Amino acid sequence: MALTASDQFLVSPENFAAIMDVSRATIDNWIARGIYVPDVVYNGKQYFSLSALRKVPQIQDMLHSPWKEELKTRPLRPYTSIELFAGAGGLALGMEQAGFNHLLLNELNHDACRTLLANRPEWHVVEADVRQLNFTRYRGQVDLLTGGFPCQAFSYAGKQGGFTDTRGTLFFELARAVKEIQPSVFMAENVRGLIAHDGGRTLETIRKVISELGYTLIEPRVLKALLYQVPQKRERLILIAIRNDLAQHITSFSWPSPYYRVMTLRDAFFAGNLYDTDVPWSEGQIYPAKKRAVLDLIPEGGDWRDLPEEIQREYMGASYFLGGGKTGMARRLALDEPSLTLTCAPAQKQTERCHPTETRPLTVREYARIQTFPDNWIFEGSLSSKYKQIGNAVPVNLAYAIGRALIRLLNAIEQNQH
Repeated sequence: MALTASDQFLVSPENFAAIMDVSRATIDNWIARGIYVPDVVYNGKQYFSLSALRKVPQIQDMLHSPWKEELKTRPLRPYTSIELFAGAGGLALGMEQAGFNHLLLNELNHDACRTLLANRPEWHVVEADVRQLNFTRYRGQVDLLTGGFPCQAFSYAGKQGGFTDTRGTLFFELARAVKEIQPSVFMAENVRGLIAHDGGRTLETIRKVISELGYTLIEPRVLKALLYQVPQKRERLILIAIRNDLAQHITSFSWPSPYYRVMTLRDAFFAGNLYDTDVPWSEGQIYPAKKRAVLDLIPEGGDWRDLPEEIQREYMGASYFLGGGKTGMARRLALDEPSLTLTCAPAQKQTERCHPTETRPLTVREYARIQTFPDNWIFEGSLSSKYKQIGNAVPVNLAYAIGRALIRLLNAIEQNQH
């Protein structure tokens, strides 16, 4: 039975854990101690009503969010952008929806470039190694430069500090593009783990480079996609920097406000708030018979721990004796929860993403909906290439929310210049 419109603001313990950035065990501990008490039972499961959580700051932010006001954000003039490491276009599409006009998108992967051009033939897509590109012709013409640079190891970074330390990494290429283009603002995004990489020295090196480039870094923030109309527990570290001559006039930056509730796989797969129709049929991987027989035993939202012990041992192999929860193994998703972070393949043993109610991997279009791509966004290449492109993408709705915040920032810069 689906959650009805009147029930849509119920918060499951699992979602509460994701919103609060704590483990499910912590939530269970809070419940046991009576700190927060689920006050609604629906379909045999416990939920919190919003009134039960009304004193939680993160929930208050959702309840009183200016999301609808922020949706009205419009650029004061046509803003231009360049994107590096564009992939299949999740970030570019969200930025376009926010109001940016792309002058150039650079991507090395051939299939991803085909995807970009299949959907936006008018975009200037350059399929090339970023190291071979010269950006000086764009100097003074670009309002925003973006790039989700691949998280290459900076293990040798931080010894001397600064720009030269990052040479050989793809962050250096993003920094070089900033130096050559001199955009008003640039935004880089990466995995959350970058914060702690090499004991924090990697991020410190990046901060130093941004300062050397003549930009003021807004304090970086990890954004949870599930707070921005994305039915997925995906997190991205966002770094935004303003050119120093413009930053002196900006007193503050407003990060995007959260949506009013958490979107789930039900929202992704069926007509409703996110999509006007049910998810269309599409190609997808299939399980071998032996694996399917095992996953048939897993209940919705369950994992390997729900298997009989002898099957656990056989299925898990050596992993059975390792520490950690291993909750990605034999994992079946749940319809009334967001998806776990999508990987580059839907049926990897360590990071299983089994459909909630059918024993099969997620299809290409289900993958795309979880990343909030529109159904008419075509992906080119082999089946595995399509999954990889989608799995690597920035969720479109997250990009759109960040894009609106960047438009507001550029509007403020524009007003301060006149």
